[in-house]
Amino acid sequence: MNSLKNRNIRWGIIGLGHIADTFASDLLTVKGAELYAVASRSEQKAQAFAQKHHATKAYASYEALANDANIDAVYIATPHSEHKGNALLCLEQGIAVLCEKPFAMNGEQVNSMIAAAKKNNVLLMEALWTYFLPHYQFVLTALNNQTYGKLLKIEADFGFRREFDDQSRLFNKSLGGGSLLDIGIYPIFAALSTLGMPDTITADATFFDNGADSSCSMTFDYNNGSTALLKSTLLESTPGEAVFYCEQGIIKINRGFNSPSTVTLINDATQENIDFDCKTHGYNYEINHFNALLRQQKTESDIMTYKFSQNLIETLDCVRELIGLQY
Repeated sequence: MNSLKNRNIRWGIIGLGHIADTFASDLLTVKGAELYAVASRSEQKAQAFAQKHHATKAYASYEALANDANIDAVYIATPHSEHKGNALLCLEQGIAVLCEKPFAMNGEQVNSMIAAAKKNNVLLMEALWTYFLPHYQFVLTALNNQTYGKLLKIEADFGFRREFDDQSRLFNKSLGGGSLLDIGIYPIFAALSTLGMPDTITADATFFDNGADSSCSMTFDYNNGSTALLKSTLLESTPGEAVFYCEQGIIKINRGFNSPSTVTLINDATQENIDFDCKTHGYNYEINHFNALLRQQKTESDIMTYKFSQNLIETLDCVRELIGLQY
């Protein structure tokens, strides 16, 4: 990996849907990185994606990409149910893996991915981009410094309306579709990254006719008196905010809290709005972090740690059990 200090990091992408398209656009803005190869099960789709984003290689199978010795890192953007298999395919070839959230379908799968990364001494990280966005790092710093005192309560939601379509991945339970894994992960992330693992969880949900969850409401309670009220839904548009209530003030991440957003600080009669002036979609921040880890020959992120990913999937598994959701 020492050679990475003197050349571009060559990226591959497996799974060429909407998120991959956005990721590839931001990758082009990152200094010291290039999109080298892309892979789809459709050769036509791979060729079109490669042409659009100036990739050198286009492969019609994931195996072909994983066997390309020129690739340093792979971004996995396939359906949730494919994450484990795709990650293992690359890790066994010694390729660093940035895998889109959720890391996998359940804790057992996540643990097997981490074990493979350790066995092969290869970098593996869950691509939960929110952790690396400037506005979220700002909020974490303010909460850690107790700028407004102790954090007492969190309210976070993520919801949008989609007409049910049994042909869509979003509603396909076998692919991890439904509100919880797809978007409920973000409110849960907000709670875990600020309050930590809850001591008790209560949850209830509604379901589509095919068994995928259409909405999920969760309450996390902590023995220190703090609480988190969380919601995900595919039935309606919600504010999409994360609000942190502290002893002497409120820190609010405005609409689209999981993506580049603004922050409002509220203290007594004063209110301050902060704009972080993000010029990209926001994926470049996690890419830069991952590239730095690679250049430093690290095999685990110090921000999106294995332990955090394990806690996240453990919490998702717990909520699934409470609402009776099985994949």
